[in-house]
Amino acid sequence: MALLLLRLLALSLLFAAATPIRDIADACSSEIKDFQHLNGSSGLHLTLHHPRSPCSPAPLPADLPFSAVLTHDDARIASLAARLAKKTPLSSSRLMPTALLDDDDAERRAAGSSPADESLASVPLGPGTSVGVGNYVTRMGLGTPARSYVMVVDTGSSLTWLQCSPCVVSCHRQSGPVFNPKASSSYASVPCSAQQCSDLTSATLNPAACSTSNVCVYQASYGDSSFSVGYLSKDTVTLGSSSVPNFYYGCGQDNEGLFGRSAGLIGLARNKLSLLYQVAPTMGYSFSYCLPTSSSSSGYLSIGSYNAGQYSYTPMASSSLDDSLYFIKLTGITVAGKPLAVSSSAYSSLPTIIDSGTVITRLPTDVYSALSKAVAGAMRGTPRASAFSILDTCFQGQASQLRAPAVNMAFAGGAVLKLAAKNLLVDVDSATTCLAFAPARSAAIIGNTQQQTFSVVYDVKNSKIGFAAGGCS
Repeated sequence: MALLLLRLLALSLLFAAATPIRDIADACSSEIKDFQHLNGSSGLHLTLHHPRSPCSPAPLPADLPFSAVLTHDDARIASLAARLAKKTPLSSSRLMPTALLDDDDAERRAAGSSPADESLASVPLGPGTSVGVGNYVTRMGLGTPARSYVMVVDTGSSLTWLQCSPCVVSCHRQSGPVFNPKASSSYASVPCSAQQCSDLTSATLNPAACSTSNVCVYQASYGDSSFSVGYLSKDTVTLGSSSVPNFYYGCGQDNEGLFGRSAGLIGLARNKLSLLYQVAPTMGYSFSYCLPTSSSSSGYLSIGSYNAGQYSYTPMASSSLDDSLYFIKLTGITVAGKPLAVSSSAYSSLPTIIDSGTVITRLPTDVYSALSKAVAGAMRGTPRASAFSILDTCFQGQASQLRAPAVNMAFAGGAVLKLAAKNLLVDVDSATTCLAFAPARSAAIIGNTQQQTFSVVYDVKNSKIGFAAGGCS
């Protein structure tokens, strides 16, 4: 049933009616505002949009039910669990089209003379992370001359990729034209002998392949059966007003799944092929963002220097489970000033990841049960509602209309997230709001509902993550 729901969701995303970019631009500003935590004198700054905001340049369907978002979110969690367990989910098994390995076949397909039956080479794909419904979007320029593309941003992924013509096998519907490598004077494919081709295994968790003309072929697969397969390439990337040459990325020729109407994905994980690591020699090894709410026009993604004195910090934790993800240590939670009725060891019973693409925060079971009980007790005068999908602590009404208790999440080093009602509760329909937390599987995850409107900085060089309230609306 879950797989069927995911496929139906994919169809709704692929065939959703387009919202003209010009109309969006008229209603929403695409310029970076004077956000208080941005270092305006240096670094590069990009506008960031909520995936369900009407101001998004690639919005999800307005009638997409929140239950579908939760189903997709649960698929992301399942894929992360499999990834940490070093297991390959059956749903990630995929056959690589030989059209991408045989360059003569690719040219025939591009010319429209390819056979109807596609021959396939069996290549198992490893676990990845679901993208598209919970991920925020921004714009990235590519090529010479630079053209702008709508991209989802993901701290749980490493390789940046986007759809490329001639879409040898398949391209999903996207906002704006597909990138044409032939129109860029700085484009180059990457040979199989290049070190970056070997680095794909750690960046995508899948082995690289090689075409008959010695071009490196990447495979990026995600936990909801979404995937992108294509040629590893390099070109000039433009971010805001800054351009960086020789940027390595995937030029997707077979792209299917839950990517909304974005052109591709920007990977910000801790890996040498991620966008962060490739631009770091010029910009520095740090990035920050403020994730706006769905009713806000925009937030930001900034790469490079930041105003260090404005944040409270927690150290990045090391983990042998996956060295590309961002681990931190959750040390305590209070509700209305009172600590949860659990031992301090309960918080460390599972590793904790901070993730930009997970919607609902997951906590160790004992911690979640105590939080649910404490919040329900603090809101005892509010009529309860039935459980909604994976959310079991629900109330009648909307989060903005209810008196929610003050909830603080504390981390090692003294950093604290002081959650407002909009960070604690999530509206699932017009008459129901629920606690935006759920029990964890193999790892606790700090999701994007709790991060919304906070400035969050990932200082990779100094191995710390910082939080500052009031980053955006």
